[in-house]
Amino acid sequence: MGNRIFPSEWAPQSGVAFTFPHADSDWGPYLDKVTPTFVEIITLVSHYEKVLVVCHDTEAVSSLLKDASEENITLIELPSNDTWARDHSAITVIEDGHPVLLDFVFNGWGLKFPANHDNRITKGVQAKGIFGDLPVYTYGLAIEGGALESDGAGTLLTTSECLLSPNRNPHLTREMTESTLKEILGVNRVLWLDHGYLAGDDTDSHIDTLARFCSEDTIAYVSCDDEADEHFQALKAMEGQLKTFTRSDGSPYNLVALPMAPARFHPEGYRLPATYANFLIINGAILLPVYGDRFLDDKAVSVLQQCFQDRKIHPVDCNSLILQHGSLHCITMQFPEGVL
Repeated sequence: MGNRIFPSEWAPQSGVAFTFPHADSDWGPYLDKVTPTFVEIITLVSHYEKVLVVCHDTEAVSSLLKDASEENITLIELPSNDTWARDHSAITVIEDGHPVLLDFVFNGWGLKFPANHDNRITKGVQAKGIFGDLPVYTYGLAIEGGALESDGAGTLLTTSECLLSPNRNPHLTREMTESTLKEILGVNRVLWLDHGYLAGDDTDSHIDTLARFCSEDTIAYVSCDDEADEHFQALKAMEGQLKTFTRSDGSPYNLVALPMAPARFHPEGYRLPATYANFLIINGAILLPVYGDRFLDDKAVSVLQQCFQDRKIHPVDCNSLILQHGSLHCITMQFPEGVL
């Protein structure tokens, strides 16, 4: 293993991967609602950089992407269980200056859902020649991209609830997990968040629903000021822990509070995991999930614009995505320069 760096999301990208919803996935009952959301997000990204779309029917999906930048779209057919590319796609590190891809186990967020097809997507993409001759290293560890936040300078932010889940890697203690992450990803320190959750979340509190690096010195996080909200205590505890974190030089982080997203509910009555932290950083832009509450949506846009003054913010209504308990960042995986 050479000298590895786990790049930040704001590092220059070659493209973004998606896995398109289909009738035999969990999206079956909501396909008419969610398909336009996927089309909107893929189209937006295609005007900035390349897009790789894994799908069941390239012809059908191609006909939906009529407003996308055609030269930036690559469609390939592979079987899939679901659509959460963030968690089943390869994770890229830079080794001795060159990108290499890491293929971890995806086991349906700790054996909650079938993942037999999704777990093989990276190998399927590689077999179709999409990654050229880039090396793809396979690891027998259950690790999802949504659990990992990198500042690109050696610091990893994650949650103990997810990475220490007994159905992920039960053979590893916290210390063993940390040393393994350092070795494989090339990070030199791990910040563990031990608090914070979202109702309706299947991932055991992925970090990308709660707190995100915006730069080496800035972390945006979900804040809750309503004492009557069920998340109040846990998110206050999370905020308190974030305040204790320091950068590698000992200086405090610039902490930026994102508003708690409006309460949204499934037709069956339970609360859905709406969050403004699930934004995607791409070349020149930010795609921000919004939920139809004008005041809160506008506030989230304003907060993120301060963090990313050189990028255009694109708000995207993601009420359809949260019906299956994820949001915008969860359906994407960015690849740094040199991958696609």
